[in-house]
Amino acid sequence: MERAHTDREPGVATIGAGYWGKNLVRNFHSLGVLRIVCDSDSAALDKFKEQYQDIGVSSSPDEVLASDDVDAVAIATPAETHYALVEKSLLAGKHVFVEKPLCLDVDDGEKLVNLAKEKKLTLMIGHLLHYHPAVKVLKRLVNEGALGRLQYIYSNRLNLGKIRTEENILWSFAPHDISVLLSLAGQMPDSVSSFGSHFLNKHIADVTVSNLTFPSGVAAHIFVSWLHPFKEQKLVVVGDKKMVVFDDVEPEDKLLVYPHTVHWRNGVPVPDKKEAEKISFEKAEPLREECRQFIESVKTGVSPYTDGREGLNVLRILSACQKSMENGGKVIEFGPSKRERERPGVQTHETAVIDEGCEIGERTKIWHFSHVLRGSKIGSGCNIGQNVVIGPNARVGNGCKIQNNVSVYEGVTLEDDVFCGPSMVFTNVINPRSHIARKHEYKPTVVRKGATIGANATILCGIELGRYCFIGAGAVVLRDVPDYALVVGNPAAQKGWICECGAKLDFQGETAVCECGLRYDAADGRISRVGESG
Repeated sequence: MERAHTDREPGVATIGAGYWGKNLVRNFHSLGVLRIVCDSDSAALDKFKEQYQDIGVSSSPDEVLASDDVDAVAIATPAETHYALVEKSLLAGKHVFVEKPLCLDVDDGEKLVNLAKEKKLTLMIGHLLHYHPAVKVLKRLVNEGALGRLQYIYSNRLNLGKIRTEENILWSFAPHDISVLLSLAGQMPDSVSSFGSHFLNKHIADVTVSNLTFPSGVAAHIFVSWLHPFKEQKLVVVGDKKMVVFDDVEPEDKLLVYPHTVHWRNGVPVPDKKEAEKISFEKAEPLREECRQFIESVKTGVSPYTDGREGLNVLRILSACQKSMENGGKVIEFGPSKRERERPGVQTHETAVIDEGCEIGERTKIWHFSHVLRGSKIGSGCNIGQNVVIGPNARVGNGCKIQNNVSVYEGVTLEDDVFCGPSMVFTNVINPRSHIARKHEYKPTVVRKGATIGANATILCGIELGRYCFIGAGAVVLRDVPDYALVVGNPAAQKGWICECGAKLDFQGETAVCECGLRYDAADGRISRVGESG
């Protein structure tokens, strides 16, 4: 039985109402969607029935899943039960919210994600930190480039609280932090390693330290422990311009930005420390926002941020860290799958799709959930980020970098060394209508060698972006851009000239010499490189 997404308020049942499940009960009830509470503890059910007199109670998950009043279930049971309960719920046609982790085995996780897709049902994982207002602001700062180039991320989650005997501290505490780290880095790591210490039980780690390295050069580590004298939850994000600290235990100043920088003087790095800046944000209970997101996804069919695929990525990291711990901290590398090895010299993630009839050059990397459509040609040494679509019949030169969430449509040509920032947009039709086919009206767009297009910029079709031009973040470009021009704004306007190295040029008369040594001459409103000074 399949259940379609609906615009009405869905009925939700909770399965598991203990240590954490009772919080789901409270929030779903306050949102007006709770129908049934299911738990094996009859005394607890009596208390819930007394507290929430408008709901039903049951000790049988099968009874819950058979109810026509229930459209969706929220599962908060021990992790080893997740796979069976999620599978049974999806097969019963129910949308599923499951507390972390998705399950305990990567292959099982793949099956659940595929089953949810087949049934057209929402599968959402309880990675709570994404719905914390402070973390939302932090992610926005990173995505907008306010911190500069990311260098290092550190997370700790420490407490002397509930100590589990069915799972170690890595699986109990670290999923939230791993989930946010993957979001901030914008990619999967290329390697992980993890070390665990056992004090209370020789088979269960009480303290773990995990290290992650990313293809972009970002490094991260996660420190978790349930043998700590006090509660501490911090996330530190270091960029080359600013640093941010999110302290979830701090009652007021949870989010602080430190404009610290490091300058090199006489070959020595010297820190330049400055006062912290407090970042304000609208306060809201993260769990309530998470529950609200689940309801909205069930109603609309729009995938939540922490969907099954996101949960599966976290599960892959957890499994790799566990394998590393069991092998004395051995480094576990994330490489291309067997399927991608069929393309020598090309690294393609297992979730990417490459159609027949595509040409891809050596040393090109294609990351998660990207799709290269038929007839497209990609040069050598390119880096294609997550959720990128290329083609059909698109052309990408050598050494190009296409960041996350970019579509390079038919009619778009990127010459060598082009940079496309996150979520920038190409178009290929001037006047699109959903009900009118205009494929024969595609207008070509050409991006010349070395050009940079900033995050969230929009490029109108039928124009040319000149060599080494620089399009600022968020710009809307409506006309041709000259070589080396710097353009920003909506609509985009030229604000100067820029060197091949990316530094802004300062013309003295008709000549400019960049700090990198390149020289340019100006004539007739355009500039050209004429050689190196000296």
